[in-house]
Amino acid sequence: GKPTVVYGCRGITSLSITTYGPEYPQHSGHYGNYAPNPGLQLAQLLAGMKDEQGRVTIPGFYDGISMDEATLKVLKSVPEDSEKINEYLGINTPDRVGQFYQESLQYPSLNIRGLGSAWIGEKARTIVPATATAELDIRLVPESDGTRLKKLVRTYIEGQGYHVIDSIPRRELRLTHPRIATLREGSVTDAFRTDLDNAYGNFIVKTMGSAFGEPVVQIRIMGGTVPIAPFINELKIPAFIVPMVNPDNNQHSPNENLRIGQIDYGIRVFYHLLGSQM
Repeated sequence: GKPTVVYGCRGITSLSITTYGPEYPQHSGHYGNYAPNPGLQLAQLLAGMKDEQGRVTIPGFYDGISMDEATLKVLKSVPEDSEKINEYLGINTPDRVGQFYQESLQYPSLNIRGLGSAWIGEKARTIVPATATAELDIRLVPESDGTRLKKLVRTYIEGQGYHVIDSIPRRELRLTHPRIATLREGSVTDAFRTDLDNAYGNFIVKTMGSAFGEPVVQIRIMGGTVPIAPFINELKIPAFIVPMVNPDNNQHSPNENLRIGQIDYGIRVFYHLLGSQM
């Protein structure tokens, strides 16, 4: 609910992992304890990627990330309330990739965005499934390279004894390798981040502070991804994001919304930014 300037956004890439059991679903009474269960295999793979505090355990995943005292001071200046965030999310304890919310956004993330095997609920059957699939997304920061992080995940899976391919395995391959995983990779959208002491950023902060009569919140990098990053990085120009939405707008979820008052706020922001001079 405060005037805010964001200096960057995280990038994104994705992975799809499929593990295999019997060629077709089999009766769990006849073949349970004999036919490998791909759901269990996939669960073990995924569980090994993070520790109990939510930090990625794959070697090298966080390489290159460092923050000095000046950066941490800016991160801590964001007036967030961890108790309110937890209450809004309905959680007791957050992951500890960072010591607080803003710090957690400075690292790449590894997220299970979808998970499926066989049937569930009223459609559940007493079978050993044929396949299990997990859809992952990896949020990127400027210090991380999406292609490199996907390679680290592939190396980790291979290290767990899997023969990794990019297609559906044929029978000959199934009979040759004890564990097979299909890994399909999505494209990479890079992150961007403008220096906190940039002159244009200082202008935006000063202008918005004067317009609204209160300190402007400065966010080093936001969690989401916007597709302007390739242009910014290629042209090597500074860029900023001025958020207009209400924080409880349910992005990418049911009942995504925008409060009418936020439109009024946006009009006032751009009136002052476009009507002022550096």
